[in-house]
Amino acid sequence: MTDFNHKSVLLFESVDLLNVFSSGVYVDGTAGGGGHSREILKRLDKNGKLVCFDKDPDAIDHINNLFKNIDNINIIKSDFRYISSELDNININKIDGVLLDLGVSSYQIDKPERGFCYNQDAVLDMRMSKTGLSAYDIINSYDIKDLSKIFFEYGEEKFSWQIAKNIEIARNKKIIKTTGELCDIIKSSIPASVRRKGGNPCKRTFQAIRIAVNDELGSLSECIDSTFKKLRIGGRFCIITFHSLEDRVVKQKFTSLSQGCICPPDFPICVCNNKPKARLVNKKPILPSEYEINSNSRSKSAKLRVIEKILE
Repeated sequence: MTDFNHKSVLLFESVDLLNVFSSGVYVDGTAGGGGHSREILKRLDKNGKLVCFDKDPDAIDHINNLFKNIDNINIIKSDFRYISSELDNININKIDGVLLDLGVSSYQIDKPERGFCYNQDAVLDMRMSKTGLSAYDIINSYDIKDLSKIFFEYGEEKFSWQIAKNIEIARNKKIIKTTGELCDIIKSSIPASVRRKGGNPCKRTFQAIRIAVNDELGSLSECIDSTFKKLRIGGRFCIITFHSLEDRVVKQKFTSLSQGCICPPDFPICVCNNKPKARLVNKKPILPSEYEINSNSRSKSAKLRVIEKILE
C-alpha cells in the first residue's frame, strides 16, 4: 500500500462552495491523498456518486485502498484533461460539481525519487503520471532557446537565458542526471546578490520544468472547456490554484464563461447575442485563513475560484 500523505488545502471552503446535495454526481479531478474526496463522500447518500481522477499511480493505489469498501465511487487513473471523455466511458452524461486542487502534492514533493524537490538530490523526473516525457529529457535534449522560453514563461525567471546557456555548457561535458546537478547550475547562473534575497533560487526553474513536463497549463485549459459542458444547470466548478500562471488561466476562463455581451462599447444595441453561461460565485479568490497558513505553510499561495453554470 502506498502511503500518500497530503494535507488538503481550503478543504471545507472548497467543498462547502461545491454546494453538494446528497444524491448528486460529483468529480474530484485531483484526488491525491483523498482529503477532498472524503469530505464530499460524507455529504452524499447511497444515491449520490463520486468519481475520482488522478494520473499519479501512487495516488490511485492510495485512493483504491482508502475507499475500498465504498460502493458509490468510481476511481479512474487519468489526467483531468480527459474527465469528459472518461465520464462518457462510464455512461455519466451530466454532473453536479467538479473540484480541482492543482499543483504538486506534498507526497510528490517529499519523495526525493520523484525528482520534484530541489532540496534533496535525486534523479531528474517530475512526471506526475510516472510515464512519458521527463525533466531529464527536457534538460538534456531541448535546445537553449526552448529551455530559456520554458524558464521565462513558466517560471517567470529573469535569468532564464543564462540558466539555459549554462545547462547547455554543462551537458556538453556530461549528461545532467540529478536534481542536485541541476541546482548547482541554476545557482551558478544567478548573481550572488540576487541569491541572497528571497528563497531558494531554484524554485522558479523547477516550477517551470514541472509545468512543462506535465503540460499543466494545457491540461487545465482543456479540462475547463470540456468539463464545464458536463455540468448541469446549477452545477459548480471549484478550482484551487497555487501560482499566478494557473490562476490566470482559471480567472480568464471563468470570466469568459460568465461574460455577457461582447459587442464594442460604442454599439447602440447588442448584436452578438452572447449570454453568460455561468456566474461567478466569488468575484475575488478565497484565500486560506491565517490559521491554515500557520498549520500548513504550503497553503499560503492557494486561491480558490468558483463558478456556477446558469445556461447550456
